Amino acid sequence: MKLANLFKAAILTAGLATLSGCGTMNAATNLEEGAWGTFNEIWDRWVESEGDIGQAVVWEKKVAEGVSLDDVIDAINAVGIARNIKNVGELPLSEELKARGRESGVIHVMSFCNPDTARDMLDFSPAMGAMLPCRVTIVEQADGLYLYTMNMDMMVKMGKKMPSELKEKTMAVRDTIWMMMDKGSRGEF
Repeated sequence: MKLANLFKAAILTAGLATLSGCGTMNAATNLEEGAWGTFNEIWDRWVESEGDIGQAVVWEKKVAEGVSLDDVIDAINAVGIARNIKNVGELPLSEELKARGRESGVIHVMSFCNPDTARDMLDFSPAMGAMLPCRVTIVEQADGLYLYTMNMDMMVKMGKKMPSELKEKTMAVRDTIWMMMDKGSRGEF
């Protein structure tokens, strides 16, 4: 009798697990190629950072020794101009803090947008508006300047499959932001 009850409990547990996973499995079959690799990368960074979600979901690059803030900004803007992504605003946050009487190392936020790609992305998923415009933030730490931006692979790979034209446009923005990080970290333009 106990064996029969155990068997029934196992069947019930398996059935409930299957039912609860249906939505997950459905979503998982609709993801872009590379989604699980990106998920694992983010998960690993989250674990390594002891739960710092910000650290888990960004790209980070240290600025090379001797590269000035102005060189970083100029290099990032040069990439945007060359790749047709418009600088839609800059916030020299550390300057604002100093004006308010609070000392701060460099915090400089740069915002970029390709309006056509942004419109197409919003047609695909209006919620993506929360991630617009793309930003690169320059932050001074004890050992120098660092660049931070959202890990664009989350948007490109971890979401539902995009129409091929949108994916191509989105990958171009992703590659541009990565190039901004790379060239900005070296002051190269």
